[in-house]
Amino acid sequence: MYAERASVVPGAVVWTRSAGPGAGPVLPDGCMDLLWSEGRLLVAGPDTHAHSPGAGGAWAGVRFAPGSAPALLGVPAHELRDRRVELADLWGAAEARRLAERIGGAPDGAVALEAIALERAVPPDPLLGAVVRHLDAGGTVAAAAEAAGLGARQLHRRSLDAFGYGPKTLARILRLQRALALVRRGVPYGDAAHRAGCADQAHLAREMRALAGITLGAYDRAAKSETPSPSGSRTTA
Repeated sequence: MYAERASVVPGAVVWTRSAGPGAGPVLPDGCMDLLWSEGRLLVAGPDTHAHSPGAGGAWAGVRFAPGSAPALLGVPAHELRDRRVELADLWGAAEARRLAERIGGAPDGAVALEAIALERAVPPDPLLGAVVRHLDAGGTVAAAAEAAGLGARQLHRRSLDAFGYGPKTLARILRLQRALALVRRGVPYGDAAHRAGCADQAHLAREMRALAGITLGAYDRAAKSETPSPSGSRTTA
């Protein structure tokens, strides 16, 4: 069973997944997560393709809005791209162990994990926030750079550090997520493709295969049968 709620950390979501069969694939969403499961603290980096989360186990996570996790974690996003790493590798074994003990001794692990994230949260970069909003609204990369007052190379470099990949890849991922949100609401594939900013349904199908590794039909059937989160709970084996 999967559940999520808005976090007290600005722009973040707190989610839990109870023990049971493995969840469906995690699709790229531009986000990064701080994860807790059975005494382990991990970080899920930004994905560029679907990730298989592994079976069983109870999980809790804080999913950070695109661009907001690297400052908190102290590492550029591109170093964690398509990776799941132990928090000890980023913050040191002693600190990770102390935090794991704190969460393990708390009545609610998700709340304790969220509190740690809130303590370490850093105010988001307003320029990068503007880029995300512009791209998520279907704007072009060139227009996003102009709105942020950045040159193309500056935007690309800052995007690698903040999002894990360049702005064109982020735009594709956000567009796919817009389309899938419409599909989950029952919008026909062709209409979802057009409203999300794809050229046509075939374009959306190609992006789905490239970024998610599954077909629209397979995703739609899984969404109806599992009631998943927008991109799945970002766990690791």
